[in-house]
Amino acid sequence: MIVSTTPTLQGHDITEYKGLVTGEAIIGAHIFKDLFAGIRDVVGGRSEAYEKTIREAREVATREMCEEAARRGGNAVVGVDIDYEVVGQGGSMMMVSVSGTAVTIKAGS
Repeated sequence: MIVSTTPTLQGHDITEYKGLVTGEAIIGAHIFKDLFAGIRDVVGGRSEAYEKTIREAREVATREMCEEAARRGGNAVVGVDIDYEVVGQGGSMMMVSVSGTAVTIKAGS
């Protein structure tokens, strides 16, 4: 499935719009990951453990969005937007939300 942040796909004709599709993933901050991220994982101002966890959450949310697009009969998603929000009591979790428009593109285009 083609996934794009642009509203059109160069070289492909959109033949039908199937509607808004979304995917969400909420990840919790683990106490041990928090503790050790501050001690051993921060290199050059970056936390490898956090980056990996956020990347995985984004992949889960994107996969859910694509599955919803396929259920609606789409074979591509355009206009994709990715949002990151801190949620939960005291900001203990992060939500990754992905949304876009499911479309059908002409086969072979």
